[in-house]
Amino acid sequence: MKKLIKRLWFQVILGMILGVCFGLLLSPSAFALVSSETAFKIAPWIALIGNIFLALIKMIVIPLVVSSIILGIMSAKNVETLKKLGFYIFPYFILTTFVAVILGIINTTIINPGSYVSKDVIAQMNLANTQVTKTIENISIPDMIVDLIPVSIAKAELAGNILAFVILAIFIGVALLNLKVEESKPLVDLSKSLQAFSMKIVEWAMKLAPYAVFGLICNITIKIGFQAISSMFMYILTVLFGLVLLLGFYLIIVYFSSKMKPFEFLGKIKEVQLMAFSTSSSAAVMPLSIKTAENNLEIPPTISKFVIPLGATINMDGTALYQVSAAIFLTQLFGIELSFFELIVLAITTVGASIGTPSTPGVGIVILATILQSIGVPLEGIALILGVDRILDMCRTTINVTGDLTASLFIKRVLGIK
Repeated sequence: MKKLIKRLWFQVILGMILGVCFGLLLSPSAFALVSSETAFKIAPWIALIGNIFLALIKMIVIPLVVSSIILGIMSAKNVETLKKLGFYIFPYFILTTFVAVILGIINTTIINPGSYVSKDVIAQMNLANTQVTKTIENISIPDMIVDLIPVSIAKAELAGNILAFVILAIFIGVALLNLKVEESKPLVDLSKSLQAFSMKIVEWAMKLAPYAVFGLICNITIKIGFQAISSMFMYILTVLFGLVLLLGFYLIIVYFSSKMKPFEFLGKIKEVQLMAFSTSSSAAVMPLSIKTAENNLEIPPTISKFVIPLGATINMDGTALYQVSAAIFLTQLFGIELSFFELIVLAITTVGASIGTPSTPGVGIVILATILQSIGVPLEGIALILGVDRILDMCRTTINVTGDLTASLFIKRVLGIK
């Protein structure tokens, strides 16, 4: 029992359970032991340690991503190995994202969760329209593409544009690989020091993880309680079922890539999944994902330090499935019929929008708003799904990080590394 208590995954589960129980006791829409005003005042203080944990991780995400990708590229030793890695990983990411989107479209169309929502709930949808509209007013796809090139490091940092840093790191890594050893050594050594520093901060932050999970889960439970979940129950089930289908797809890839049985694979990555579920951030668990890939799945650093940081930025299959499911759910709700061509446009838009989605909590809603505009769905619909977005965000992030680890195993197999 003492050994079990010391395990991170056990501490995280315990924090989740206690967070839900304590949150339900305080939630105005559950047991309401205190007034709603008091509960909402207490909630941010309970979440404080969780937000500190996320802030610590976010603080070192960019140096960790940049240093990991540079060292991952340099560990390839030569440009030919790097070409092989890139040749397989980018098509793989795009293909799996399309599979996720197709699963989401078929699943949501068949279940038709929009038909289960009462008219009374629909009448309450005017809450978040102004806020979300303002958030997406200035979003332009061409501007987003240009912003991928980090012209200004400070601007990319302020915008939280991690993909820009990924591209910068790839350029630096490839350039260093083409330089003489004595010319590249100083920057490589700097990258090693930067990575070591980042991992030390992560080590300190992980000591807070169980308490952070308690605070974050408790805060969410206080705010959403029973009411939001019960009114959207069928929609939640639809998205969760789609994510389970996507997980099944990953497990098939894992089996054919490594002959690893489903429960064996899930057992080896359970700590990563629990942390992803608790934090709703692929970036926050990226250091743990790299460690798990190398120690538990025996992925070489050449692959893990390139694929996982890249995947945490552009391989958002769970997010893509969620976004297309939410979009179709809202078309059902508003009685909007989509033609086959419009479904294709929706699929392509979702794939494009999900690639490069910042790996932090809550960003999916903004991206979803962009997708809804492309198919003519009123943005008022976002108000309806905002109440349950956080719980689904936790679930889709879990699938996102599982997809990155699956990709690492697949690349290991196709490159013939044993």
